[in-house]
Amino acid sequence: MNFQKILKVHNIVEARVGIKEWMVPSASTDRPWLAEGEEKRLLVRQMFAEIAPTYDVCNSIMSLRLHARWRRAAVRALNLKKGARVLDACCGTGDFFPPLREAIGPTGKLFGFDFCLPMLTRSALKDQSSFRGLGDACRSPYQDGSFDAVTVGWGIRNVPDIDAAHREAFRTLKSGGRFVSIDMARPKNPVIRASSHFIFGNLVPLLGKLFRVERAYKYLPESTERFMTREQLSESMGKAGFVEISTKDFFMGTICMHLGVKP
Repeated sequence: MNFQKILKVHNIVEARVGIKEWMVPSASTDRPWLAEGEEKRLLVRQMFAEIAPTYDVCNSIMSLRLHARWRRAAVRALNLKKGARVLDACCGTGDFFPPLREAIGPTGKLFGFDFCLPMLTRSALKDQSSFRGLGDACRSPYQDGSFDAVTVGWGIRNVPDIDAAHREAFRTLKSGGRFVSIDMARPKNPVIRASSHFIFGNLVPLLGKLFRVERAYKYLPESTERFMTREQLSESMGKAGFVEISTKDFFMGTICMHLGVKP
C-alpha cells in the first residue's frame, strides 16, 4: 500500500506518528482489553483500521443516533468564539468537525489528528477545510499554547497513557483554553449499571458479529468496565494542570463528559 499517496490524496500530513511507525507489525491477542503500553497502541490502531468502513453506521446504531447531540453539548460547553483555533484529538472519522465548524465559523481554524489512517481518511468528508494529520494523543504533534480548545470524543479510553494524553491536551492549549472529553462511563445507579452491563455486554458483541468485526466490538464493553471512573479521570486532569473540572452525564450515566480549563 502506498501510504504517501494516500496522505497526499486526502490532504493528510505526516505528523509525529509517521509512516514507518504506522507500518509496525500488528500485535495479536484474543483479549486486547487487557493490553497495556505499546501493545495497546498497536492493537487499538489495528482494531480501528478494521472497523473504519462501518464505524459511522455502528456508532449511530449503538448510540441510537444520539452521539451527535452529545457532541453538540460538548461544543457548547467550550464557549467558542468565531475565528477560534480548535484541535480534535483522536478525531477518528471527524464526527466532532461539524459542530466545531459551526461554532468557530469559516474563519476559524480546525485541526484534527488520529493515529489510525483508515479512520482519518474518512474525516475529510465531515469538513474538507480542516487540517488533518497522523498523530498520537500521548505525544501531540502541535506546539505549546496553539489552541483555544481541545476535544476528544471516545478516545481517552483507548490511549495507552491517559495521564500523558491529558498533559498533552493541557500543553497545547492557550491560557484560558478549554478541554472537553466524552467517553463511556459506568452508571452510578446500581440497577441501571447492572442493566447496562447486561445489554451492552451482549448486544454490542452481536453487532460486531453482524459486521464481522467481533474482536473490536467485544473490546468496547470490556474496556469500558476497566476504564477509569469519573473521579479518577477528573483527578488525572487535575494532575495535568486543569482547573474548574466538571462532569456531565448522558444516556442514564452510560456516557460522561469531562470539562476542564487551563489557567
